[in-house]
Amino acid sequence: MEPRQADVSIPLQSSKWDAAGPGPRSDPQPRDYVLWSVFNVLLWCALGGLGCLGFPALVYSIKARDCKAAGDPEGARRHSDRARVANIVCSVVVALAWAIFIIIAIIIITSLRAA
Repeated sequence: MEPRQADVSIPLQSSKWDAAGPGPRSDPQPRDYVLWSVFNVLLWCALGGLGCLGFPALVYSIKARDCKAAGDPEGARRHSDRARVANIVCSVVVALAWAIFIIIAIIIITSLRAA
């Protein structure tokens, strides 16, 4: 009778929840910035109906979301980067436009009160 070897399994990784498992690390999913884009479009619409100036960011955001849903991480990352840049530019320009609008309104109001 031959000696039989016991089936023993020793884990090579710790069983802690915070320990990363073996295998390739996946990059986090790119963000789509849809809410930021909608907010920019609404701000531009509030500023004299110029909502069309915020639409490029919204288009890139929706494309990023579509690519993410289709399983194309590279396309999603590319459109996400473009949406982020377009949103930054749009936010800065709308902030400057609102600041100029407020300054002009203050100047007009003070000149009307002085007269």
